[in-house]
Amino acid sequence: MSLDLKTVRRVASLARLHLEEGEDQRLQTELNGILGWIEQLQAVDVSGVEPLSGGGGTAMPMRDDVVTDGGQAEAVLANAPDRAGEFFSVPKVVE
Repeated sequence: MSLDLKTVRRVASLARLHLEEGEDQRLQTELNGILGWIEQLQAVDVSGVEPLSGGGGTAMPMRDDVVTDGGQAEAVLANAPDRAGEFFSVPKVVE
């Protein structure tokens, strides 16, 4: 399948692309190349090959679920505007 210039201009119009003079011929060459690749892919015999959607058949390794305090109090509080020991210090809010 190949596209003629009229079809390329129509596709460009539908895609809201403004083509300068001469660009339509370059675009025609590129689109015909892409369609050629698709035709090559369609010619591949895939009988007997099961469809694959992502890596659904593989399981991700899980790490142990261990509760820790993180051990990074200094790194976490390094940019705190105010702190009290190893905690954020905030103004008291009472309504």
